Amino acid sequence: MSTIRRQSIISSGIVYFGFALGFVNIYLFTRQGGFTQEQYGLTGTFIAIANIMYSFASLGMQAYIFKFYPYYHDNLPVQKNDMITIALGVSVIGFILVLVTGFVFKDFVVQKFGAHSPELIVYYGWIFPFGFGLTMFTLLEALAWHLKKSVLTNFLREVLFRLLTSTLIILSFVGLIKNFDLFIKLYSFEYILIALTLMVYLIRKKEIFFTFRISRVTKKFKVFIFRMTTLVWSGVLIHSIANFFGVLVIAAVMPTGLAYVGIFTLAQNIASLIQAPQRVIISASIGPLSRAWKDRDFKKIREVYSRSSINQLVFAAGMFVLIWINFTDGVLTFHLQNAYLEAHYVFLFMGLMRVIDMGTGLNSQIITTSSFWLFEFVTGVILILLTVVLSYILTKKLGVTGPAIADLIALVIYNGIRYVFLLKKFRMQPFNAKTFYTLIIGFVGYLICYFLFHQHDGFLWIVLRSVVFVAFYFSAIVYFNLSPDLLPVWATIKKRLGVRR
Repeated sequence: MSTIRRQSIISSGIVYFGFALGFVNIYLFTRQGGFTQEQYGLTGTFIAIANIMYSFASLGMQAYIFKFYPYYHDNLPVQKNDMITIALGVSVIGFILVLVTGFVFKDFVVQKFGAHSPELIVYYGWIFPFGFGLTMFTLLEALAWHLKKSVLTNFLREVLFRLLTSTLIILSFVGLIKNFDLFIKLYSFEYILIALTLMVYLIRKKEIFFTFRISRVTKKFKVFIFRMTTLVWSGVLIHSIANFFGVLVIAAVMPTGLAYVGIFTLAQNIASLIQAPQRVIISASIGPLSRAWKDRDFKKIREVYSRSSINQLVFAAGMFVLIWINFTDGVLTFHLQNAYLEAHYVFLFMGLMRVIDMGTGLNSQIITTSSFWLFEFVTGVILILLTVVLSYILTKKLGVTGPAIADLIALVIYNGIRYVFLLKKFRMQPFNAKTFYTLIIGFVGYLICYFLFHQHDGFLWIVLRSVVFVAFYFSAIVYFNLSPDLLPVWATIKKRLGVRR
């Protein structure tokens, strides 16, 4: 676990800095006198549709890299490794199909979104370069994780992408970008830029070569690869649609759809703070998990499963409570547009969903890197059916909070099925008494802060409320030694600070 821990610690600092930039961007997008709700909502819609485009265009190539990299690495010199050529080539073909499909069905898109979200129709074509850049970057990122470059990829995705967005926002405020039309067009090329940055780096470091000769590894596993990527691709596409369907149904169904997408996007972006360590842990764990399945090292897999669960839950529960106790006060204190107060309860359900997802550990990555791709596909079908049906019904009845409630219900059922599968199949389950203690400590911390500070508002009270909760929560977690990786990190920090006790 030391390699995973070391990469996770370094990447965590990068990710948290990236989220700090994200907070700045959220403030600049949503403050009074800044961008409109529709404009902020359009950026959220770009991200949602681009992720669905990537899921379709990738044709399962990310899973192909995750699963088969050890086989290529162990049996081929890097100059003869055709994996990245195949992955990128297949995905380029996949994206051409996305382009064709997008323009064939443009009239359908206009029919569904034109009335409530006209801005989406105006900038429809600019979503495609955004989606293409995301597709290329995500595949290169998957390879870089195996090459132990997760620190770099986290910097590019979490910091550089947000820094580019911050630059565009600032240039808009000072008048160098004269209107939103130019802003969104420049924004659509951000992922292409970071994908090119990663590709150039890997080529210059001679970590990847492009060869057009089919290797013996590809020939040996071609049937296996085709079956796996077909099933996993279907599951990934289904999962992506399920994750981002809420944005689309709000834009299509609700009056002034993109304005409500802006509210939903604010809650979604803030809720993503709860998942900050998840990308770090996933990026550091994919390589070891893939290797452990190849070597039939079930002890290693169980260890990763258990530790990922408690480590993520400790962070997620604490961050959820910290944001929840300050949400409304933060909107008012920092003078965000009053309409964003509606994001309060959207965040509640989305935040709970993130806590549950984090607390169940790396179940998705464990199954994805295994041989049980059919199960991945079946559970994905269940997830999308639940999400699509519930999102549509609940959005009609409850408005902007409907998709958040739908996502929570669907994810609880989805993760419950996967939990039972790993328990029955491999006798793996991530929970223990520490799971219960973590939730109790978080709840008690919430009660303390609520009864002490709920009648007070303003910046100083946000700071005081936060300090009290963090001090109580962190002290309790350390005292009861709930996270197996927290104490070693804490000991390292004390050593660097010269604290002996």
